[in-house]
Amino acid sequence: MARYRTRMTAEGPRIRPAVPADAPALARAVVRNREYMKPWEPYRAERYYTVEGQAERLADGGVRWFAVDGDEITGVATLSGIVLGPLRSASLGYWIDPHHAGHGLATALVAEACRAARDDLGLHRVEAGTLLDNHASQRVLAKSGFTRIGTAPRLLHIDGAWRDHHLFQRLLHDDPPPA
Repeated sequence: MARYRTRMTAEGPRIRPAVPADAPALARAVVRNREYMKPWEPYRAERYYTVEGQAERLADGGVRWFAVDGDEITGVATLSGIVLGPLRSASLGYWIDPHHAGHGLATALVAEACRAARDDLGLHRVEAGTLLDNHASQRVLAKSGFTRIGTAPRLLHIDGAWRDHHLFQRLLHDDPPPA
């Protein structure tokens, strides 16, 4: 089983792996950020904003890290769609509470997810997508070693319409997959 570490940021929130007991704090975080995230997130059913919905989310097979400040979750990074074998890849998603944005926290979360993807999961690459006008997220990815590899027309249904996304990837190593 992979072991994940708690990382400290230079100041303020710390980064740590998610655990099932985080469902209540995660529900508070998604409710608190619901309107802020609306332009970037797919539509979510009301259950998503409950403790039960977040407990289901934490059990869905993704690997998550939280930025936490005291008892509150202030940011999330998730590796999902993890594929092993010859591909050894995952998709990365992340968000930061707007009161904590602009201080390097998203970059720290992305760095930890990529470190764990390489060191703990043995992945070769991580991919991410952003809406075309999400320049802040694109800067985070660029600072984190991602390169833009294309644009996917109408990739996700967000805020009432199918939205185009720029696609990015970060190659983590070139070692062959384990036998």
